[in-house]
Amino acid sequence: MKPLNILQIHASIQGERSATRRLSDALLAAVEAEGVAVAANRRDLSEGVPLIDAEWAAANGTPPEQRSARQNAVLAFSESLIEEIEAADILVIGVPVYNFGIPAALKAWIDLIARARRTFRYAENGPEGLLKGKRAILVAASGGTQIGSPADFAASYLKFVLGFLGITDVTIIDAAGQATDAAGAEARARKAIADTAKTLAADVAEAA
Repeated sequence: MKPLNILQIHASIQGERSATRRLSDALLAAVEAEGVAVAANRRDLSEGVPLIDAEWAAANGTPPEQRSARQNAVLAFSESLIEEIEAADILVIGVPVYNFGIPAALKAWIDLIARARRTFRYAENGPEGLLKGKRAILVAASGGTQIGSPADFAASYLKFVLGFLGITDVTIIDAAGQATDAAGAEARARKAIADTAKTLAADVAEAA
């Protein structure tokens, strides 16, 4: 059976102490425990992600057939990130909530992958995402911000922007409340992880 290709995105600055890293790893382990072969590709954004700039924007706005060697080089890292997504069946994104939003490195990643005519296009009936046929699972952890509340500009933003890019099947694993009830947040997230792993395993078996 073909393995499930999972792109795991880390964004926390907390290293091994990160709740989103720990729970994302737990999700992959739970999927494997259900008997699903997993091929994981991990991208740690906390190691550094370049910011887009005027040169990048000019290169991205130039039609591919007209780009110079320099422009292709400027877009090369962005292209590699998009290719990682295209190769994946599922994106597992760790979403630590910093000041009600996502980490700067995760926003930089979004800026690098959200490219007109490459991952979305403006069609007759409005914008159309081009990264279709994939799932995303957001493992969201916060100190006190309630996921899905009006103060949540992290998971809600990512769900919207992924849908804009064509990834509309988005599951959120809620691990909010690390500062106020860490044990409760962990238990809630672990149950969601188990349920999600069973659902994925059932879908894989049905598609086999």
